[in-house]
Amino acid sequence: MDVVRTSKRLSFVLRHRPDSIGLALDVAGWADVHELLAALGLTREQLERVVAANDKRRFELDGDRIRASQGHSVAVDLGYAPEHPPAELFHGTVERFLPAILAEGLRPGRRHAVHLSPDAATARTVGARRGRPVVLRVAAARLAADGGRFTRSANGVWLVDGVPPGYLARDGDATVARDSPAGR
Repeated sequence: MDVVRTSKRLSFVLRHRPDSIGLALDVAGWADVHELLAALGLTREQLERVVAANDKRRFELDGDRIRASQGHSVAVDLGYAPEHPPAELFHGTVERFLPAILAEGLRPGRRHAVHLSPDAATARTVGARRGRPVVLRVAAARLAADGGRFTRSANGVWLVDGVPPGYLARDGDATVARDSPAGR
């Protein structure tokens, strides 16, 4: 069994297409482990190895149920409680998306939330999946003070509905301007 390939398959099934293997998620995104194992032809030990080996801790395994920690494009309510974020969080992307992001802000696209990293190094790694990474700093505490609702997934990824452009700065650029909506 190829752990990386199996992890990618699990992500696809548990985040986007449970129906592709005849699986159903409950309202909180949980799937029955026995049904998943039967559909994918895995043993419990193989599944546990994939979950444990995933460096991003993408999955939550709780007895006889499993779910993805975040990143869903199917309707789920993960039940994460709102949390006050640190002053800054980070988002990794690539140069080709930068003009649109700086004009329109960060939007979830097909996912339920924008994903933010607690540090620039993690954001850089995320951005590098699609090319040469660009790291954006997010004025998270200011956004929260202005009504942004933040939650944190089981694997430490910060989630928010969106980030308007005034709360963004390219890592290394000057702090978000005090006269912008984010600086008030």
